[in-house]
Amino acid sequence: MAASGAARTQLRVGRLVKAHGLKGALKLELYTDDPDRRFVPGAVFTLQVPEASPWHGKTVTVREFRWMNSHPVVFLDGVDDRSAAESLVRAILWIDQDDAEPEDDAWYDHQLVGLDVIRDGAPVGRVVRVDHLPAQDLLIVAPTDDREREILVPFVAAIVPEVDIAAGTVTVTPPAGLFEDLPSDDEGPDDGSDDAVDAPPAGAGSAEA
Repeated sequence: MAASGAARTQLRVGRLVKAHGLKGALKLELYTDDPDRRFVPGAVFTLQVPEASPWHGKTVTVREFRWMNSHPVVFLDGVDDRSAAESLVRAILWIDQDDAEPEDDAWYDHQLVGLDVIRDGAPVGRVVRVDHLPAQDLLIVAPTDDREREILVPFVAAIVPEVDIAAGTVTVTPPAGLFEDLPSDDEGPDDGSDDAVDAPPAGAGSAEA
């Protein structure tokens, strides 16, 4: 699943994961259902990189997109060797997206924030924001019973199987312990056995004279 940044109308479509070869190619992790349409020559992407990166605040333009051994690979203008490619590893690619052209399983942050979170047919909280991490997106949920607390819900199909914008709901099937504390293992009764082991035998004298 993907979600776009709220500040601009954009969609996250990929992450550069590894330099490939010596001519500046980069392997992609795709967040789009239609990479052959998104990564056409001339497509321009906004980069999400750390502020210390020399690419911070810059964009990149696709020169070529191809599949190599079933892996998506992209060549970018101005990235002509392996060294330049390695400086872009882990960068996330965003593209301007028209609201009229949504992709399957892709929502904008402003569409998700405020949705009621439903578990087993009952509301358990509300989405307060979306965090975008290199590995995945997180829905930040304020639980109904404690609005000051935040629950980090991985925005993946196994845990968030349904988003219904029209109904204003997000359905979740979280693993045990995500929304509630797991009960601690019952400890056995303290029979003093440890003390009995450590205590000196009755009547024993000091080891020193």
